[in-house]
Formats: sequence, structure tokens, C-alpha cells
Amino acid sequence: RSSVFELQVADTLDGEKQPQLIVKGALDREQRDSYELSLRVRDGGDPARSSQAILRVLITDVNDNSPRFEKSVYEADLAENSSPGTPILQLRATDLDVGVNGQIEYVFGAATESVRRLLRLDETSGWLSVLHRIDREEVNQLRFTVMARDRGQPPKTDKATVVLNIRDENDNVPTIDIRKIGRIPLRDGVASVAEDVLVDTPIALVQVSDRDQGENGVVTCTVVGDVPFQLKPASEGEGEPQNKRKYFLHTSAPLDYEAVRDYNVVIVAVDSGSPSLSSNNSLLVRVGDTNDNPPMFSQAVLEVSFPENNLPGERVATVVATDADSGKNAEITYSLEASPLSSEAPGSIFSIDPDSGDVSVQTVLDREQRDTYEFQVTARDKGVPSLQGSTTVVVRVSDRNDNEPRFMQDVFTFYVKENLQPNSPVGMVTVMDFDKGRNAELSLSIQPGDHDQAAGIFSIENDTGTIFSTVSFDREQQTSYTFKVKAVDGGEPPRSATATVSLFVMDENDNAPTVTFPSNSSYTVLPPSSNMRTVVATVVATDADTGLNADLNYSIVGGNPFKLFEIDPASGVVSLVGKLAPKHYGLHRLVVQVNDSGQPPQSTTALLHVFVNESLSNATVVESQVARSLHTPLAQDIAGDPSYELSKQRLSIVIGVVAGIMTVILLILVVVMARYCRSKGKHGYEAGKKDHEDFFTPQQHDKAKKPKKDKKGKKGKQPLYSSIVTVEASKPNGQRYDSVNEKLSDSPGIGRYRSVNGGPGSPDLARHYKSSSPLPTVQLHPQSPTAGKKHQAVQDLPPANTFVGAGDNISIGSDHCSEYSCQASSKYSKQVRAL
Repeated sequence: RSSVFELQVADTLDGEKQPQLIVKGALDREQRDSYELSLRVRDGGDPARSSQAILRVLITDVNDNSPRFEKSVYEADLAENSSPGTPILQLRATDLDVGVNGQIEYVFGAATESVRRLLRLDETSGWLSVLHRIDREEVNQLRFTVMARDRGQPPKTDKATVVLNIRDENDNVPTIDIRKIGRIPLRDGVASVAEDVLVDTPIALVQVSDRDQGENGVVTCTVVGDVPFQLKPASEGEGEPQNKRKYFLHTSAPLDYEAVRDYNVVIVAVDSGSPSLSSNNSLLVRVGDTNDNPPMFSQAVLEVSFPENNLPGERVATVVATDADSGKNAEITYSLEASPLSSEAPGSIFSIDPDSGDVSVQTVLDREQRDTYEFQVTARDKGVPSLQGSTTVVVRVSDRNDNEPRFMQDVFTFYVKENLQPNSPVGMVTVMDFDKGRNAELSLSIQPGDHDQAAGIFSIENDTGTIFSTVSFDREQQTSYTFKVKAVDGGEPPRSATATVSLFVMDENDNAPTVTFPSNSSYTVLPPSSNMRTVVATVVATDADTGLNADLNYSIVGGNPFKLFEIDPASGVVSLVGKLAPKHYGLHRLVVQVNDSGQPPQSTTALLHVFVNESLSNATVVESQVARSLHTPLAQDIAGDPSYELSKQRLSIVIGVVAGIMTVILLILVVVMARYCRSKGKHGYEAGKKDHEDFFTPQQHDKAKKPKKDKKGKKGKQPLYSSIVTVEASKPNGQRYDSVNEKLSDSPGIGRYRSVNGGPGSPDLARHYKSSSPLPTVQLHPQSPTAGKKHQAVQDLPPANTFVGAGDNISIGSDHCSEYSCQASSKYSKQVRAL
């Protein structure tokens, strides 16, 4: 059931029933805009049958609601000078109706023409914006009404009040108004003030105003510049507006017509806005004159430049004096007088026109004779009493190019060190010109010599005359240079002069001595029988320097541990100063240093190889030793047979061992003798009976087993040898040598032992063992594939290599080899006697 609608059924003429929906209550679309009703129809049968349907009723709108603004009064602030199109505020109204009845448009209501000209109202959105710029100084507030109107028929409306307060912007500069005050005349911006006016006298009234508001209208006013005037406030009233003020312009210092006749007084007003704006106005203050000044020259001393070689009667200068007064008091006459510092009367040389002040010269001036003249000009006015002033005139005679440059010397001689850095100064020439100014401005240049020695090598500094070298000198290449220097002045026409420069290169110790003999790979053979003071060799060296830098001295700095050799410091002659012994046999490497006497000294080191031996049977072996020496550090001495001392040590060890063995044998003999004597004692002694065995009778076969003692109790000589052989190189194919014999047979000039009887050229190995030296060590040639490596073969010597010294049969002329020495080894053969 519904309280709004009712269903009525009407009977039609044809007997049918027609249902009708009747509105029985008030409809308000704004409260409810639709209804859904359920309709049911039922027949009269039994049982009754029925059906139902839904009836939806939509309520249409009528314009029964007026638009309503959100606020009745809208208020906003708007900055003046806002650009057109700037939005201000949005007016909003609502209407409960729908369709055209709810469509609202906004229009101006009660609004002046200025509002409609300055503002724009969007009728659809309600946005109020700036249409034209608004000047607060013309209008500071806009008040009007806006209507909201729907589009129903008839339309309904609502209105609201809009209040726009125009906010001030600092867009107006202050204005300055200068007015007359008192008896000081002021016309067309010019105030006339007598120079004798008292200080702090007001001469004008200044009014300052600004159309802006607040801080934008607060104005500060000042006088700019260094002028004898200042502003003072006209009143201190509290009720005076901030944007309108009054000032008095006062004199702040005495005025002087002769000092300053006119003052341009500039007054500047600045407001307090941000950014601040300013304006200015000026007042021309003209000072009146009184006759209280003498004539004055603009300068106490007037200097005039006048060229020499002039014509008599030429005007030198014009002097002008001024008088701050006027009329007769400012009319001036001129005269010449002697300078207080000079008693010379200027009238004989200069004259002056009394009215114009033109000064003329009466004679020809020569700057080289006198370059300055000084006199005094006096100016007198025609006042009563007459006042005067004076100035000093200094005439400086200017130069003409009538003198050529002059060098202090025709020939400049310089000495420079060689190896001087490029672009270093090598000398300085002095040139002068009696002229002045541009006529004395000299341009210096290097002129090539006869052989163009200086071309591109030397340059000269124009201001100082310093000569520079672009190269580094080498005395060994060139000892001297000769060229010319030309000086040209800057006159018109130019004048010139030349001078000769001789440059000598002094020696520097930049060359080390050069050893020309011997070469490091050469050697000298020295027989062991050489006497002391025998000249071994002469070291020859040269030095490209001169003087002390080429004064050479020689010294042995290494490789002379036995002090066998000595070198003459001056000549380089190497002499034998020690006695040669077997241990000295072999190669000696002397490290010779050649020093010059320069500061700091330079030196060169050379190697002198001396081979001490009877003869040179195998040069290849010696050359290989020299080659090895070249790869051995200089700190290591190479001198004689290095195995000699080792042999002596081994001999001492062998003698000690033999002595121990002999002691043991002696003890055994003593024990045997004791037992033998005891055995004899048991059997008894029978006279004339000879024993079958005589212990003390030497047996024939014992000779070869034991050494005998001689009558003096000395032991027989024992064979001494070493069982360690050092091989200093490998085979050419890099393999080791299997034995000493293989090594000796493969070495150049060394064959296997042919016999024990010896022969011509056989090495005296008995002497070698007599000297307790070990078997020789063989040196391979350095070019061998494994040269420089050491291989050791430790083995027991076979009986065939065992030699025994044979007393007087031992030869003393044999050669032997060591690590750095080698006897002339051909084929070893020696007569051996078995004991």
C-alpha cells in the first residue's frame, strides 16, 4: 500500500474494468524521484486465479527550486597590476532541480561600469578573473553583486556580494617638488646664492610624496654628491603622513665663487618597498662673485717640450692665467722674469706677448748642448690694487735624430764554458745613442760573420744587449765564433752602427780519458825470469779536453794482490816490482784506472792482462782465459795460480798422514823387536852361529814396498798427488769429460802422455808435484757451448798417472796450468824412478 498513490477500477460501457492510478499525496522529486508499485489482478473463480506486475513511476522535475550560493558575501585580496587572465575567486551556487531547471549561469548584478571593465565573470564556471590591470591608486576596492540564475521557465535566481580589496604594489616612484623659500631667488630650477652667505642658511623647500601605501610609501630623502648642502626635516609632527614629507635645503659649508661657481644639487628620494623605487630632482645653485682673487695659473710649473734645431722666432708655448673675479679685476697682462733658482735673464733667448701669453724662442736650441731652460711668467690683473700671480715655465728641448748609435768597444771579447745550456747568456754588449726618446730606441741584431758562423746560433736581447746561444757549445767541435752586432735607432731616417764580437769557448771536463792501448782482450807474456823493474807494458790514453782536464794520471786499482806490478802515474808505464815465484805463474789481470785532473775528475778503467810463463805454447788457451776474465767481476782478483796455496795445504796434510803411519810402523817394529829379543833369550845365544833370518838385513823385495831412511835419518821422497781434478768446461757438444786423460787429449795443444822417459817439450810434472801443486785444471775456450759452467770429476788416479820425483833428474823448466794460468802443455813425459 502507498500513501501517495491509489488504484481505482472504473467500469467501461462495454462492461470491462479499467484500473486507474490516482495520485492522492504530494510529489517532490527532490525528496524521491521514482516509485515501484506492485499491481495484482484476480478473477472471481473458485478457486480464484491471479497475476501481478510491477509498475515503476518516475517523477519528472519542475522548476520549483532557486539556485543557492555557498556564501552570501565573497571577499578576496587582489594585487594591483595583476596581469589579465589572473583568476581571483570562484563563485559557486547549487540548484536542487535537474535538467535545464538545474543549469546555473552567473552574471553581474549590481556592478558599476568600472567593475564590468576591469573584471570578467565566467557565466558557466563562476570564475572571477582580471580583465584589465587594476591600479590601486585609482581604485582601492571593488564591491558588487553577482547573480546565479537557472534556466527554468520561469527562471529562478540568487545573488551574492563580492568585495575585492586591491592590495598595493610598489609601482609608484616618489615625487620631489623644490620650491622657493625666503629671499633666495629661485627660477627655472636655478637658485642664486651669494658666496658670503652664512652657513646653515635655508635656500629652498623640498616636498617629497609617494602614491603607494604602507612601506611602499615611506620615503627617505638625501642629497648626493660632495656638495656643501644638506636636507633638514621641516617638521617633526606625528600626524604627518608617511608618504608625504617636507625638508629644508640648507648650506652646510662656506661657499666660494672662485672655487666653485655652480653646484648641481641632486636630491634622491627612495621608498621602502621591495624592491625599492627611487627618483631624483636637481637644483642648480649659482654662487655670486666678490672681487677677492688674484690671477691664477692652472699649473705652478708649466713644462713644455720643444724640438732642437729650430728656427729663430718659433712659438714655444702659450701660458694662460685666469682670474676668478670679473670685469677689470679679471683683465690680465704677462711678463717674463728670471726664475728664483736661476739668475740668468730669459730675455736673450725667449720673449712673451703681454696680451696673449705666447712665448717665443729667439735662438737655435741644441739639446746635446743644453736640454732644459727655466724662467718665470708673471700675470697681473688691472684691478686697484693690482693683484698678480706667477708660474714657472720649464722648456725641455726635445731630441731630433742627429746622432748615430755608438758601441762602447769596437770589438767585444767573451769567454764562455762549453756545454752551456741552450738559450743561456754568453755576453753583453753596451751601445748608446746621444739622442733621446724614439731616436735613442735601439734595435739590436746579429749579423752573420764571414763564414756565417752565427747564423741561427746566436740571438740578442734588445733591451739589455745580452747575447744568447741557441745551442750548447762543444769546444772539441769549435773553439771560437766571430760575428757582428748591429744597432739601429728608431729615428727618421734611422742611423746605425756595428761592433765585432769574438766568442771563445773554454774547456769543460766533459770527456773521459780514452785508453788506446792495450785493449781489454789483449795480453802480454812475461817470462818468470824477468828482472825487477822490467817494463811489462805501457798504458796509453788520450783526452779530448785541454789543460788540467787533459792532464792524465794512471793507477792500478785492482787485480794486483801480490803487489808484483807498479804503474807510473804520469807515463802509464807498468813495471815488474816483485820477484816472480811459481805461484805467480799464469794469468794476471790488472785493473788500471786513468783519471784526468779536471773538477770533477773523469776516469776510465782498462784491463791489462799479463801472462807469466816461460813461453807461449798454446795461445788459444790463454785467449780463452782472457775471454773468461772479461766476464769476471772486477772485485775478484785474477792473479797467478790459485791452486798453489791449496797444494801446499794438501802437502801438509799428506806429510802429517805419512808421519802418523811411520809412527805406527815404528811402534810395531819396537813390539816385534821386543818379542824377538825375548825369544832369543829363551833359546840362548851361541857364539859363531848365524841366525837364518836377520831382521835388520834389508830384503830385496822390500825396496819396492817401503821407503828407506838415509844416513841422516831422512825419509825417502814419497809420491804426492791429488785425487780431485777440476774441469772448468765441457766438451764442445756439452757432454762431460770422463777422465783427465780425455780432457787433456781433447784440449788444443795437449796430448796424452807418450812415455815415462820424457822428451823434448814434455811438461815437468815432477816439478809440479815437488811444488805440491795438484794436477792441472784445463780451461776450455769461452765459445764452447757450456763455457762458464764447472764440472767436477772425483776419481782415483790410475797408476799410469802416478809420478814420483827423482831427485836431481827433475827438470825445472816445465810449464803448468791452473784455473787462470796454463803452462805450455804439449805431451807430458817424465823419467820416473820407482823406489
